[in-house]
Amino acid sequence: MMVNAQPAGSATPRCIRNFVQKDSLVVVNVKTSGTKGDGQVLNMHIVDASGNEYARPKDVVGESRTAFTAHNAAAFDVCFENILQGSSRVGLAREVDLDIDIGADARDWNAIQQNEKLKPMELELRRIEESVDEIVRQLDYLKAREYKLRDTNESTNARVKFFAIGTLASLLGLGVWQIAYLRQYFRSKHLI
Repeated sequence: MMVNAQPAGSATPRCIRNFVQKDSLVVVNVKTSGTKGDGQVLNMHIVDASGNEYARPKDVVGESRTAFTAHNAAAFDVCFENILQGSSRVGLAREVDLDIDIGADARDWNAIQQNEKLKPMELELRRIEESVDEIVRQLDYLKAREYKLRDTNESTNARVKFFAIGTLASLLGLGVWQIAYLRQYFRSKHLI
């Protein structure tokens, strides 16, 4: 993605959003073009939907790696803001290559293999086991969310049903009252 440089007061961030489960490891790898002192300052900000701030590196140049563990299940944003420095010319931009790894993908499997002296097949089985555990946790989360949404749907359905019945009853009552009133009116004017 390209992040255009803007003056300090008007710089608008460009964000990428991703969803993460609670207690999941997240690794954000950023590779940017440009160099320090080229008239641009690229700032990065990582925050989740709950307001938890995970990182705020300033003047990111070259390769950068940020790792964190999510505090809760929520969407998180990785935002970039490219600010012009001094009397730099307009039209500058930096290219950003962003790679986000979550859960089992974020683990350093080579280090695990070295530390535990695992054979390649054992390492692959371990990686598959962690991936399956993530899938099971995701399915449990989706199941709980489905229950919650179903309860909300049933509650809304009941409220709409009672509102429709109330509206129908009030319209029928109003119609009967109008007929009775008009009948009385026409009788008093001797039109009926």
